[in-house]
Amino acid sequence: MPVTLEIRATEATEGEVSKRTITGAIKYDTDSEEMSDWYGDVFIEQIASGAFDESLAARDVVGLWSHDTSQVLGNTKSGTLRLLSGKQELRFELDLPDTTSGNDAFAIIQRGDVDGVSFGMRVTKEKWASENREGGGKLYKRSILNAELYEISPVAFPAYPANEVSARSLEDYKAEEQRATDQILKQKMLIELELI
Repeated sequence: MPVTLEIRATEATEGEVSKRTITGAIKYDTDSEEMSDWYGDVFIEQIASGAFDESLAARDVVGLWSHDTSQVLGNTKSGTLRLLSGKQELRFELDLPDTTSGNDAFAIIQRGDVDGVSFGMRVTKEKWASENREGGGKLYKRSILNAELYEISPVAFPAYPANEVSARSLEDYKAEEQRATDQILKQKMLIELELI
């Protein structure tokens, strides 16, 4: 999901370090771009309002530069990353450090080369649905109802990763959908046999 980053900087006075903060939001109940899993199935995702609330109350979240764990930009534990989950979005403020990673992030975001945000999470509750597409084929939709949030990252290519967990859960949904279709066909055949 593309999310625009904003950047703020305060001038340093003598003996102080200037403060550089990036802000942004992850919108709830908004469709992601179309993605494909390992099997070529096309799906979109949506994060439900409040999906991160339990996680935010229970764990710290880090700010990373492009998901790189060796380039930490901030942390909720130290207060350099602040998160606020509202009804429509998860807002964040991230104070960039005076490090190589922080300076690089500030310069690249300020120039507009990086203007998106992504996040690392583990989905703990989800719901799948599907719809037929014009011209054939199916579009699957994954609604993330609850997830553990681990990190937020400014990135060049913001998107949800299609990982093995989501691929396996989509396969489970497709199998369940096929079982339901098979059950309907079986009931239809039994009714037709009774009429003969």
